[in-house]
Amino acid sequence: MHIILLSGGSGTRLWPLSNDARSKQFLRLLPGVDSLQPESMIQRVVRQLKESGLDADMTVATSLSQQDSVISQLGRDVNIVTEPTRRNTFPAICLACEYLSKEKGFGPDETVVVMPCDPFTEPGYFEAIKEMAAAVERSAAELMVMGITPTYPSGKYGYVVPDGEEDGVIRVKRFTEKPDVATAEQLIKEGAKWNGGVFAFRLGYMTDISERFVNAASFADIRNRYEDFPKISFDYEVAEKAESIGMIPFTGEWKDLGTWNTLTDELKIQAYGDVTLDGTGKNTHVFNELGIPMMCIGTENLVVAASPDGILITEKCKSENIKQYAEILKTRPMFEERRWGFYRVIDHTESPDGFCSLTKRLTINPGCSISYQRHFCRNEVWTFVEGEGIFVLDGKRRPVKEGDTVVIPLGSKHSLKAISSLTFIEVQTGSNLIEEDIERFDYDWEE
Repeated sequence: MHIILLSGGSGTRLWPLSNDARSKQFLRLLPGVDSLQPESMIQRVVRQLKESGLDADMTVATSLSQQDSVISQLGRDVNIVTEPTRRNTFPAICLACEYLSKEKGFGPDETVVVMPCDPFTEPGYFEAIKEMAAAVERSAAELMVMGITPTYPSGKYGYVVPDGEEDGVIRVKRFTEKPDVATAEQLIKEGAKWNGGVFAFRLGYMTDISERFVNAASFADIRNRYEDFPKISFDYEVAEKAESIGMIPFTGEWKDLGTWNTLTDELKIQAYGDVTLDGTGKNTHVFNELGIPMMCIGTENLVVAASPDGILITEKCKSENIKQYAEILKTRPMFEERRWGFYRVIDHTESPDGFCSLTKRLTINPGCSISYQRHFCRNEVWTFVEGEGIFVLDGKRRPVKEGDTVVIPLGSKHSLKAISSLTFIEVQTGSNLIEEDIERFDYDWEE
């Protein structure tokens, strides 16, 4: 059995803490096992999968911009499939299945479960996944879906309409996508469930469908032709067209923590970062990533969030409207989590003549290193403010520590490895100061 975790999203609904590189599933805000170390949504789901005893390998299907966040939070041993471009859930699942077939060598009878990486749920959810996999293994249906027992008539979710029971699974009559509330009420009376976005099938079932659009000998060739897949959801392209489909119901806690309103309901503390609350306010949550003091007095039913990407002040009941405005405000991500640590943009300027400067604060975790690289549009100056490491410039190594400064001319190859947690200030000057201005090279730190 193999589990594919879908990790996508544009990072706008929890703006300004989330962005294209750090979507909601990577925000370390949820209380962890010991209530001391917070965890993200994706970390919580992976922990729950392991605690449930599911004997399954995992592969994360994600975008290139989120790859480093996945590695940082789940470790370097996780299987990752990256989309060259974002093209909805159907092509993402096709690509992940072709990876399992052509790169990992799984056969067509391998049972595969596809699920989102960010549901807020309980152990029974994972027991339902086991039932879905078991139904596929005994050939009760070609495609299995999970139906969540509705708690209210919502127009935000799709619905799965049942059609009797056979061989231990509920047969599916049809799907209805995000109806109005009146229709949702009628569907619930008919026994319909929310579509939980969890699917189970044999690997060969999906590779047969995938190869109708892209038929190539190698995974690399399929990935290179990724745009040949239609930009459509799995529900529309596969689930609604399936001839043999069954459903396993789940009744229990299940939430999409996709807005500030729903997320703050699950948080144990009200203030994150350098925040002072006067104690007279009610039901206000404050998130401060700016490193400067923030004070809230007498606030009620608000979310206040400040990050390098911007500042948000919203009534909780209005927080679901953020997305439409955040998309207008889109700029480059000002905070990114990388496989080696993280960085934060401090300042960015551009003169009328095209001269630009960009200042970052970066932290590299102990034992980690950035790639051996060079740039074509910028010079860099690094000033180390904490920790120790080894710096490489055009093949020559030297130790660095707090208080040291190094200059990296345009076109020079360079890298850095942290001995202890290593923090430095980087000032870039030049033109077109973008993350894509980079050429990477192999480098052996063991030599």
